[in-house]
Amino acid sequence: MTEFRSRNRSIATVPVEPERIWEVLTDPGLLAELTPLLDRIVAKGDVWTWTLAGITGLGLEVAPTFTERMRFVPISRIDYHHEPPPGSNERAGVDGTYQITRVGDDASKLAIDLSLCVDLPLPGFSRRAVEGIMASSMGRTGDGFARNLYEHLGIDPDTVSVKVIEGEGGS
Repeated sequence: MTEFRSRNRSIATVPVEPERIWEVLTDPGLLAELTPLLDRIVAKGDVWTWTLAGITGLGLEVAPTFTERMRFVPISRIDYHHEPPPGSNERAGVDGTYQITRVGDDASKLAIDLSLCVDLPLPGFSRRAVEGIMASSMGRTGDGFARNLYEHLGIDPDTVSVKVIEGEGGS
């Protein structure tokens, strides 16, 4: 097994109050509905189990399930850390942060920082290709989530300012 990693960091200025973004990011069902490649999230308190839809590349299809310990700071921050249950063999996990900051009466800054790690039965020399596919998939997923979020919130995407700091795609 070889461990592969990809990271996506972006910041968006969104023309809505922080509370509206918070409602989406803390609703596991809605978050799964708005996020491409995410099949479902099962929440048990502050432990959420995420199941991705299949991702295909280099002759493999990966549909990982991973468990995250969620830490919520109301209406401002969500941190999550991969924390598999004892005795489980989760081959994927995400560490990340959502930060929401009010930047005006009707605007928020949403900063997203996600790091995905996955163990795959591939040789290390395939790292560049695998991590490229991971980055591309994360970027497309982020772009799709952003489109769906803006539609859900009734926002014209042209009114959102996005800056990608690392990775592909945006928030």
